[in-house]
Amino acid sequence: MNTLYNRNNRACITYASHSAPRLSAARSITAQSGAFARFTYGALLRSISKTTITMAKNFFSKLLFVGSLLLAFTPVKAQTQQSLILATTTSTQDSGLLDVLIPIFEKQSGYFVKTIAVGSGQAMAMGKRGEADVLLVHSPDAEEQFVNEGFGINRRIVMHNDFVIIGPKDDPAKVESAENAVDALTRIARTESLFFSRADESGTHALEKKLWSKASINPTGRWYQQTGLGMGQTLAIAAEKKGYTLTDRGTYLATQKNLNLVIHSQGDPILMNIYHVIEVNPDKFQKINARAAKQFADFCVSESAQNVIAAFGKDKYGSPLFFADAKPKR
Repeated sequence: MNTLYNRNNRACITYASHSAPRLSAARSITAQSGAFARFTYGALLRSISKTTITMAKNFFSKLLFVGSLLLAFTPVKAQTQQSLILATTTSTQDSGLLDVLIPIFEKQSGYFVKTIAVGSGQAMAMGKRGEADVLLVHSPDAEEQFVNEGFGINRRIVMHNDFVIIGPKDDPAKVESAENAVDALTRIARTESLFFSRADESGTHALEKKLWSKASINPTGRWYQQTGLGMGQTLAIAAEKKGYTLTDRGTYLATQKNLNLVIHSQGDPILMNIYHVIEVNPDKFQKINARAAKQFADFCVSESAQNVIAAFGKDKYGSPLFFADAKPKR
């Protein structure tokens, strides 16, 4: 499987390398159809006058010329003006927050948002290549480096929630008794209880590595499993295998009905999970939709969006999945 990214058309195109034989067969069928069409067209031409043929040829030539101009210029221009590429972390997608926020922004702005939900590290890598217009991420140290290197501008706080360490109800590593998050991971490693890491350079993975470092532990062995997947998928695997994992609270609450895992460690200040919106620097890349990026960033910190964030999840879980942090301009 291969993926091509076309920045002019602002889309990701995925194709399978084994499709070549099908393509050849399709071309063969097309060639045969074309031969039959040419035969039929020739028979038709022989049955009408030369004057009619000339008029028909002129008409269709002009029609094809106008059509080709429309196809060549209109769609690309419209796409460039009307679409926005948002690279964001999987937690904003898996929690369902974007399903509420994006339609509101699209209705207000007229832009169509193409959301790419990956780890924060991958989202910033897209920004460094000019493959996204705006980022919504939660990896503070990496974000500061991204901005300091000139790839991002106007970094603004949007919201926060926190990380929690969850695991099976019987808690084989006795994480429930841990003094803090570092102690929790130390107990998991000492008992070699199953732990599932996202291992995807996301904000969640960045914090996990920071916790292992503080515990002076290099996690290796069969007990330490790396999924390379987003938060929702990693939670599903941890539930199936009855292991521990580190997750943001929002995604856990949004998916907990499908999990048989409970929170064992929470409340440590190091587990704070802060989200920022960052516009990709248009001075670095000519094709960045800077106007749309700024409009989306302004929307994220606006009073209306902050009210949506503050209320999101309250009716279903009794408390919001995220806490709004931006201070809208009065």
